[in-house]
Amino acid sequence: MESIIIEDRKKIMLKGATKVISSTNNQAVVEVSDCNVIISGNEIEVTKLDLDNKEVIFSGKISSIKYTQKNEKTNIIKRIFK
Repeated sequence: MESIIIEDRKKIMLKGATKVISSTNNQAVVEVSDCNVIISGNEIEVTKLDLDNKEVIFSGKISSIKYTQKNEKTNIIKRIFK
């Protein structure tokens, strides 16, 4: 079971994370149970990573959160020009 807590659009805590697939200044992709969570914004950075307790905390200017299926490939070109 996953949960997302957003504080003032500057901090996001994701519980239920099994893997951080990627993390850049503008986007982070985190695997949770049967899907991926894509967090977009500016100045995104991992401030806490505790996969033993399935918890990841990001800080930055959060602009969107999107769920995708694991088998859905995120095209690099689409991510760059989004």
